[in-house]
Amino acid sequence: MTQVLSGVWALLLGIVLIMLGNGMHFTLIGLRGGIEGFSAAELAIVTSGYFIGFLSGARFSPMLIRRVGHVRVFAALGSFMSAGLIAFPLLTEPWAWTVLRLLVGFCMSGIYVTAESWLNNAATNETRGKVLSAYMIAQTLGIIGAQGLLSLGDAATSALFIGASILVSISFAPILLSITPVPVVEVARPMSMRKLFTSSPLGTVGIFLLGGVYATQSGMGAVFGSQIGLTAGHIALFVAMLFAGALVLQYPIGWLSDRMDRRKLIFGAAVFGAASCGLGWIAGGGLWPMMAAAFLAGGVTTPLYALFLAYTNDFLAAEDMPAASGGLVFTFGLGAIAGPLVTGWAMQGLGPFAFWLVLGATFGAIALYALYRMTQRAVAPADETDSYLSVLPTASAVAVEAAGAWAAEKADAERDTDDRT
Repeated sequence: MTQVLSGVWALLLGIVLIMLGNGMHFTLIGLRGGIEGFSAAELAIVTSGYFIGFLSGARFSPMLIRRVGHVRVFAALGSFMSAGLIAFPLLTEPWAWTVLRLLVGFCMSGIYVTAESWLNNAATNETRGKVLSAYMIAQTLGIIGAQGLLSLGDAATSALFIGASILVSISFAPILLSITPVPVVEVARPMSMRKLFTSSPLGTVGIFLLGGVYATQSGMGAVFGSQIGLTAGHIALFVAMLFAGALVLQYPIGWLSDRMDRRKLIFGAAVFGAASCGLGWIAGGGLWPMMAAAFLAGGVTTPLYALFLAYTNDFLAAEDMPAASGGLVFTFGLGAIAGPLVTGWAMQGLGPFAFWLVLGATFGAIALYALYRMTQRAVAPADETDSYLSVLPTASAVAVEAAGAWAAEKADAERDTDDRT
């Protein structure tokens, strides 16, 4: 593993720094928005703005890279993102924040596409799985670590926004100063929604609903904490718990995924997520039960994303997987735009604890649809399915496609070994 990391350490360090800055800004929106008196509905629109920008960036970034090159796009997007982060405390109006979030989301998407292209190019078929795992761990640690940095300043001032901007700015130094090969960006055109749904109804519907869950957790979690009166430190801990659970639950769920009917695992994980949200709602203002609920509900969200990708690929030919990956990323993005809007509307009308009700209802819808699909399609034998994809919802289509190719190759190699024995 040390030998593998020696070739990509600069990229991973840069990603950690980027995620520190981006993770700080996600929580700061909820903290500062509460201080400025923004309503839940207004902050929901601001949150959705990020995912609109992210979806747009995923579409246009490859074209920009092909036109002017990786380095120029990477540097330009980094500069715009850094400037956008500094502008938040200067323009404390919901409409201005929505525009800035569109900008930051677009830039982050392009940064992911560029960094993941470099990362994929630096890996070989033998090391790709380990490199992708290290990349996902670096992202998660960056988001969690960002919550700790929020204790170093006051959200009512500009200091934390400036700190986030500085982290993003310096994150490009280790990447740009160490990367020499310039890879070709090859992102497949997304599969149409109709064809994607025909190939895997559960994968399409499930990942759309999960997009709403993830965006609500990451974007509205701090808003919820602010509205129920948590301190800044407790809000940061709450957001950290939403992501920390994935580090613990990713491996066991992935291990089970390759050994049982994935639909049953999707159903079980979704029920577990709904029950965790029920705990958060019942707990009221109880701090530690609420933290446990965040840890468990957030913990199943990332594995569910990987499960939907793997399950969809189980029913596709190898040549269709890249296009399907792009389609699933796009579908997830649509859900991520809708989720915060629904949650913000519910919190505005029913109070802040509607945060848990919307999350629990969405998890419940995933579970019910998985249960229904079990009656409509025969189970795919475990020995004929591809390996589990360890992919985060924040990844672009580049990483998702690379992970899909690696999983298919690994599954083929394991089947060949079984045939020989």
